[in-house]
Formats: sequence, structure tokens, C-alpha cells
Amino acid sequence: MKNILALALALALAPALSIAGGPPPAKQAGIEAKDYKWNAQEGEKIEALKLKGSAKEGKEGYEVCGACHLPNGAGRSDGTFPQLAGQHATVLIKQMADIRAGLRDNPTMYPFAKELTDAQELANVSSYIESLCIPIDHGKYEGPDAATQVSDGKTMYEKECVECHLKNGEGVKDKFYPVLAGQHYKYLLRQMTEIRDGKRRNANPDMVKIIKKYDDKQLIAISAYQASLSMPGSMCKAGAAAKPATKKKG
Repeated sequence: MKNILALALALALAPALSIAGGPPPAKQAGIEAKDYKWNAQEGEKIEALKLKGSAKEGKEGYEVCGACHLPNGAGRSDGTFPQLAGQHATVLIKQMADIRAGLRDNPTMYPFAKELTDAQELANVSSYIESLCIPIDHGKYEGPDAATQVSDGKTMYEKECVECHLKNGEGVKDKFYPVLAGQHYKYLLRQMTEIRDGKRRNANPDMVKIIKKYDDKQLIAISAYQASLSMPGSMCKAGAAAKPATKKKG
């Protein structure tokens, strides 16, 4: 499967690809195309979703991912790489398959995502990541007005976000709504800004409609609140290393 040479090659290519734009596959139709279905059940994605993922097998495949997302799936608090641990396998499969197929633009991630050999390995790696407990020491909003931002964000979140992402940010696995709990504030802000501004082509059109009306200040508040969320039973214990969560939300 993965070997040291493949990992070294991916690491060596990543910075250059990020700067130069990289050689991702040809772009397919994005959300602006009338005939594009943001989550069409076809291709490699649907094949991987039908398979039973093995977390044990996926641990080895995740090694190439851990270089950026860290061995425990915590990502980087500066928002460059998202926190992955505990994310729904369905969401992980969709996002990686979309990157591999050219439906989501991510030149930095592409050389790593393409290292997965087939749909089974995609399912295995996603299963392993989903099994990890969610780190509690992720990046949060740290401004002097943090309390106000979180409070304002909570009001907006409960008005329009909670229906899909639920009270604790646990999302909905079967509907591909991602887990938000434990995610880095700066990553959340960056993704919502890109979705609002039409720069993330594989976003849910319903999400795009909701988020388009928010200005930068409102997105900061919503992101600050989302980054404060936690999922009972899925979070890591203080000081604990990455391990399977005690309870998984469906």
C-alpha cells in the first residue's frame, strides 16, 4: 500500500503544488452548472459508500494524511489543515472523492488524495478517521470580544444552522452534513467565506443560499460559536492520545 517513498514524494510535491497551482484533474461542472448535482450518487464515491470500511486497515492508509492533519487527526489551529478526527465517514468519502474527481479545488490536498488506490481504501481511511476521538484543544476565536462573538454567533447558528448541523455540531451522517464540533475557528471561517463567495464548487446549494446573505462580521461570529461546540461522548479526554471515541453519533 503506502510506502516511505510514496510519502516522501507526496511531501516533496505538496509545497510546489500549492504555490504553482498543481496538476489536479480537469475541473468538472461546479454548483453554477444547471445539471450538476452537488452530491450525485455515482462514480467512485458511491462505490466507496457501499463498502464496509475497515478502521484497522485504514490506519495504515492514513499515514500519508497524518503528515498534514497530524497522527491524531487534529489538523492545524491556524486553519491551514482541518481537524478530521471524528468526522462522518460519508463526509470524508465525499470530499476526498470530489477532490480526486476535480469537483473540489484543492491543489495541496490532491497529491495526497490521489495516493489512495481504490474505493475500498477510501472507505477504510474514512472509517479510521471517523473512529478517532475529537481533540479538545483545537483553535478557537481568541479576540478580546470572544464572549460577545460566541453569543452573537449562537443566535445566528440556532436560527439557520442547527437544523442541519444539530445542537452540538454533530451533523447528520446519512445526509452528508459534516461534524462541526472540534473544528478550528480559522478553518471554519475560511470555508464559509469561500462557500459564500462561490470559491468552493462542491458546496451544498442549500448552504450557499443561506450563507450568501452574511457579511464578514457575521461569519466571524458564527465561526466563533461553531468552534466552541463539543459532542458529548465523542471528544478526547484531556491529555489523551488519539483513540476510538467512546460513542459515535450517527
